[in-house]
Amino acid sequence: MVRLLITSAILLAGAGYLAHASEAEKIPPAQSLATIPLKVDRWQGREEPGFASNILAELGVDEYLNRIYFTPKEPIVSLYVGFYASQRQGDTIHSPLNCMPGAGWQPVQQNRATFAVPAAAESSRSITVNEFVIQKGLDRQLVQYWYQSHGRVVASEYVSKAYMVFDAIRLNRTDAAMIRVITPIVGDQPQEERAAARRATEFVQAIFASLNQVLPS
Repeated sequence: MVRLLITSAILLAGAGYLAHASEAEKIPPAQSLATIPLKVDRWQGREEPGFASNILAELGVDEYLNRIYFTPKEPIVSLYVGFYASQRQGDTIHSPLNCMPGAGWQPVQQNRATFAVPAAAESSRSITVNEFVIQKGLDRQLVQYWYQSHGRVVASEYVSKAYMVFDAIRLNRTDAAMIRVITPIVGDQPQEERAAARRATEFVQAIFASLNQVLPS
């Protein structure tokens, strides 16, 4: 509760700055999201159809990637990356939980997962991401998602927005991305849920270095 109040105060204090700052943001060039490999470890990817114009208007992204990755013997893994070059004009990142109920998916479990990923300067680093189980009818899926900006990986939406305000003041930048990974839970046994979590984690570990290369640091 105290953390939420502090974060809210930071957001309110920075709202005026974001509203009145007129200097253009200087975003360093980044590679296109399309350069993220289609072949990732044991997974082979394919592009999904592009979003309709009304969905893109709702998302407000400057660039996005929407793919499915698959292997011959495992359920698919879907990857969505939404990149925002600026969040000053109302196009801010929204939690996936805001849109999933509209598609009929309801969160039934909520957790966070911490695991190691490759890092450039050292052999590995630990990140913490949101991990949800969502359900529609009898179908269940495991979701991992996080917010990423300037090398930081943040699970909390509130903390991500606080960093946005901080970076706007410190760096004159509000660019950030939201990354979401989804994989089906096959069956209703606890071990199937754990298998889905392992699969999602292994995929994130395999693709994380590529994400770091294309997102501005």
